[in-house]
Amino acid sequence: MKSKEIIETDVLVIGNGLAGCAVALELAEQGIKTLLITRAKDIEESNTKYAQGGIIYKGKGDPQLLEKDIIKAGAGLSDKKAAGILAREGPIAVESILIKKCGVLFSKDKKGSFHLTKEAAHSCRRIIHIKDETGRAIEEKIIKKVKESPYIKIYSNHTLIDLLTTPHHLKKSIKRPIDFPKSITCVGAYILDNQKGKVKSFIAKKTVLATGGIGQLFLRTVNSEIARADGLYAAYRAKAKLKNIEFIQFHPTSFYHRDISNFLISEAIRGEGAQLKNKKGELFMNKYDKRGSTAPRDIVARGIFKELLKSKENYVLLDIASYISEKKIKNHFPNIYSACLRYGIDITKEPLPVIPTAHYFCGGVKVDEDSRTSINNLYAVGEVSCTGLHGANRLASTSLLECLVWGRRCARDIFLTISDSKSIDPRIIRPWIYTHGVKSFDPALIQQDWFVIKSIMWNYVGIIRTVKGLKRAVDDLCYLQFRIEKFYKDIKICDELIGLRNGVGAALIIAKAALRNKKSRGCHFIKKG
Repeated sequence: MKSKEIIETDVLVIGNGLAGCAVALELAEQGIKTLLITRAKDIEESNTKYAQGGIIYKGKGDPQLLEKDIIKAGAGLSDKKAAGILAREGPIAVESILIKKCGVLFSKDKKGSFHLTKEAAHSCRRIIHIKDETGRAIEEKIIKKVKESPYIKIYSNHTLIDLLTTPHHLKKSIKRPIDFPKSITCVGAYILDNQKGKVKSFIAKKTVLATGGIGQLFLRTVNSEIARADGLYAAYRAKAKLKNIEFIQFHPTSFYHRDISNFLISEAIRGEGAQLKNKKGELFMNKYDKRGSTAPRDIVARGIFKELLKSKENYVLLDIASYISEKKIKNHFPNIYSACLRYGIDITKEPLPVIPTAHYFCGGVKVDEDSRTSINNLYAVGEVSCTGLHGANRLASTSLLECLVWGRRCARDIFLTISDSKSIDPRIIRPWIYTHGVKSFDPALIQQDWFVIKSIMWNYVGIIRTVKGLKRAVDDLCYLQFRIEKFYKDIKICDELIGLRNGVGAALIIAKAALRNKKSRGCHFIKKG
């Protein structure tokens, strides 16, 4: 049986976080019809929602000083051109999209100026925020604007299956159109309507991947449940170039509690003075870096990891109460304060148990300065993309800003080139054929396979890696992928199955990349022996 439903649009944006919404909003202002797809049932569910600390604005000595901080935090691997673009265009993007268009109300000081905070590896205060719920506040405002636009149509609860490319997805009886590019060209995507269980062919002149990160590949993560590498693996299958995919940043501090596993403790708390201690109450980070608790994230995460190995404990302590006043804690970090209190920890009076967790993907689909991938008419923005900005380790609070800066650049490039993109007759594209069986699946099987993937990635492709461990990861994931691919062909197509296939595929290409790179750098750390 074939899927006959075809939906045509100018631009297809896959992903509903800040990056995807920024692209859609900028295009809508130019009168370009855009379809925004998300597999989330709740349009506001994305990694953006969980960003606490803030977004870089401008500080003393910027943009030159910010550029230097980015490159230094990235262990010298950051693309200098990308760092310069972010440093120069960042404030313009914040003002244009967030402040003017969306009306985001950032926290202010007593003088009525934006309250600037500082985080690890920053040379000055330059980060603006909405207390400790910056991401949630930004996401709510920009989603509201997206919903109001007559040029944007939202499809929630829809999952990306595959990117449509020519010549690969042309019907066998059709030759490549004479005026169409000879190289691989994206013409849309196969998308599963999860509610109806039907596959739709979305045909577009331009397609934008904004599917977010890969945190769900690990046992512990503060990422949204939708961050499972769907876009990354779809791009890989379509033969898009990838870059820096071995570099995965672990945030040093997530709340350690048996009843919650995905609550981030913002780095801004350490930026304001909080200190890491072992369970004996001793400061330990100075043993690993002279900057102590405010060293770059990769160094702090490894420091905590080593301390836990030595002590054989499950967590370290973040002492906030001894260094930040109760009034400031409640005023600046109300969400963290109230969340911890619900689980029996009063951070104004006692230290908080914390542990590192998978947080941010520094690599991704390789893009240029205008978000263009190696595939014609395919763009990537946000965490799924790799602009080269983050190098081997992301500087705190650059991620939301990267979404804005490259979201604007992507939209601008699409606006300038869309008239040159040839419309393709949907009748020459192969429809989706339901080759999968009609068997229902046992959820326990998928849950078990996910647990194996997450365990392999956490234990062998995590904070500290070894060549032996990475070889074991590659071998185990290869076998698991073989089994899952067979499973994929036998079971009726569904979101859970698509995610499992993408998860094991993405995990394998990341593990292989980590094994190829024998040099420790930033958040890719290879332990000898």
